[in-house]
Amino acid sequence: MSINIQRNQKKRVVIVGGGLGGLRLAEDLYGSGMQVVLIDKNNFHQFPPLIYQIASAGIDPSSISFPFRQIFRKRKDFYFRMAEARMVDTEKKILQTSIGKIDYDYLVLAAGATTNFFGNKNIEEWAIPMKTVPEAMGLRNALLSNLERALTCATEEERQELLNVVIVGGGATGVEIAGALAEMRRYVIPYDYPDMDSSLMHIYLIEAGDRLLAGLSQESSQKAYEFLKSMGVDIQFGKMVTDYRDHKVVMKDGTEIPTRTFLWVSGIRANAMPGIDESHLGRGFRFKVDEYNRIPGVEDVFAIGDQCLQTSDAAYPNGHPQVAQVAIQQAKNLAKNLKLINQGADSSELTAFHYKNLGSMATIGRNKAVVEIGKFRSQGFFAWVLWLVVHLRSILGVKNKMMVLLNWLWKYVSYNDSIRMITYATKPREVEERMKREQTTHLGEDLME
Repeated sequence: MSINIQRNQKKRVVIVGGGLGGLRLAEDLYGSGMQVVLIDKNNFHQFPPLIYQIASAGIDPSSISFPFRQIFRKRKDFYFRMAEARMVDTEKKILQTSIGKIDYDYLVLAAGATTNFFGNKNIEEWAIPMKTVPEAMGLRNALLSNLERALTCATEEERQELLNVVIVGGGATGVEIAGALAEMRRYVIPYDYPDMDSSLMHIYLIEAGDRLLAGLSQESSQKAYEFLKSMGVDIQFGKMVTDYRDHKVVMKDGTEIPTRTFLWVSGIRANAMPGIDESHLGRGFRFKVDEYNRIPGVEDVFAIGDQCLQTSDAAYPNGHPQVAQVAIQQAKNLAKNLKLINQGADSSELTAFHYKNLGSMATIGRNKAVVEIGKFRSQGFFAWVLWLVVHLRSILGVKNKMMVLLNWLWKYVSYNDSIRMITYATKPREVEERMKREQTTHLGEDLME
């Protein structure tokens, strides 16, 4: 079965993944004279830098989630299909998805990355990752449910398990969620749960290395450490988590921390695309690409963002960092090159990609952030304001910018959020049955038909 999209005389670009890179590429290809098809397993784009604020009930999911059909409304030669990409036949130029097949002239892999559990199946089963909006909502529900249960549990041992939070990974996500939860403990629990001793809630941040925010300078790392320590976060360096059993996080040195809220933000790996030989994979299961984001030896297949490993950039011989700006800049460059290729240009006329580092930043909490832009470095209130401005500018839509700004302002003066609700989505039976049918119907389809 084929995806029902009518072919015309124009070349077709199929983009797998509507993250920051895939979305930017689709936008920049508008008016290019090519037909653009965007494939994503969700019907919305999500803004990754603020996902952690959903988990801490700081903002509503709809504030950083944007329906694709609304973004590309009334655009000619653009099509969106909610589907999961499952396999590609690079010889026939056919992409197999959960809803059928689609042929392409150019295929761009922009499906990003997923959490890397480094082969530990037990941790993968029990830990809570933080890569998507649904995962953040799951963490929010777990946190709030555990607080409610802590008021009525039978034993002190169970109460401590419910109130302990263990975060594994001292990168930007780990630091930001630790800070957000520390503020939640200070400003929310005493008012929402007056009959609970908020000091019983312990937040542990576990890092296998010797400092936080390894991608930033030593100065910024030290400042982030000082901010978190002042907020009461228990930071442990040189600790490697090896297991989770009996509601306990187990370290390599034998120490254990009891918890029922176990967050894993320690590393990512690129999403796979069966059908492309594993010889094209590099570190982190990323597709090795040339300076034009082409996968060498695979005709008309490109990869951008977290899914690609580009070592041709002299400034980044081991590949670019897996951050939002890399994906966005690669998308811009690839859009220009695809337009040239569509016009018959050869490789000598294409523009090689070179990443321009626009800086790094992380927020630790109210009036606390670290920012590095070139040689400029800042910590504290000014860095926090700069962080707010940069992220507000990056959010799509004026309405969503205003919603997030108002949420932040209201939270800044009151911490009286109305979104601290425990909600579990349920799917209508018909939808569940249809999804099961799709999973079985197309799983065995042969691309060679």
